Amino acid sequence: MIKKLLSIVAASLVSFVLMVNASFAEPVLLKVPVWFPTTLPALGTSPAWVAKHINAIGGDLTMKTYEPKKLVPPKEMLEAVSKGQVNAGYTTPGYNMGKLGDKGAIFSAVPFGPDAPEFLAWVYYGNGRKLWQKTYDDAGFNVQSIPCGIIAPETSGWFSKEIKKPKDLKGLRMRFFGLGARVMEKLGVATSQLPGGEIVPALQKGAIDATEFSMPAIDKRLGINKILKYNYFPGWHQPATLFDLIVNKDTWNNKMSSGQRTIVELACRAVMADALAMGESMQFDTMKENAAAGTINKYWSVKMLATFKKQWDIVVGEMIA
Repeated sequence: MIKKLLSIVAASLVSFVLMVNASFAEPVLLKVPVWFPTTLPALGTSPAWVAKHINAIGGDLTMKTYEPKKLVPPKEMLEAVSKGQVNAGYTTPGYNMGKLGDKGAIFSAVPFGPDAPEFLAWVYYGNGRKLWQKTYDDAGFNVQSIPCGIIAPETSGWFSKEIKKPKDLKGLRMRFFGLGARVMEKLGVATSQLPGGEIVPALQKGAIDATEFSMPAIDKRLGINKILKYNYFPGWHQPATLFDLIVNKDTWNNKMSSGQRTIVELACRAVMADALAMGESMQFDTMKENAAAGTINKYWSVKMLATFKKQWDIVVGEMIA
């Protein structure tokens, strides 16, 4: 009973502090263009979830999401937020490797790296978040990064044929994300990092032969399973994938009150649990449905995993040389 009362008192104090702080704050509307359609479960629903719960508070802070290309093109989002053309955006550092370097991809997903709990432990209670922010700062971007979404293992490839040995990959043109693309390139795959909405058209036109994008439930929303038969899950390349809300630093530091910043931080922490649970809850039903419709779900063989790991070790050596 005492613990319960203390919890109630603590919650009341937090609410009081936030309300008092908000009463002295100027209204702030975060306009958030997103990389992913908000209809995509976990991947796209996270920023919409954050906006919904921030707006439900009914204070001086509100948030509105904009579908891809509606406010700024996804590939221009980082610069637009940094310059103050928009005051916020929802992305993942791996999509900005060309601007942040290899370090950017580390804060999205690491091949053969940490799973979701370990990744979050490092971000929140290790030095991860500090290094994450430093990556943006060192690259000269005027943005504040707030970790704001996570998904569990992704599919590591949709193919038109079974991949039994490394040479089966050679010569393929494949959409592939982040540092995992470096591994595939070592095996003779020509990789490209297409946005989700361009994958199916590229497959239909024959511009690419294979792809990975996200978890089976998300890939199904795009229709990838209707074109390619073999699905390799779970993926070695993205055991977990992190996303962030980026806010223009002038907005974050000078226009937002500490209470408003706290609300954003808490909403982004909360969506971590929602996104992870949502993603995990959908995978196996989706894979069963896909199998019934003709998809062949596969695990990578021990030999293939060893091949990927060997090439990843080579990539790591090149990165730190």
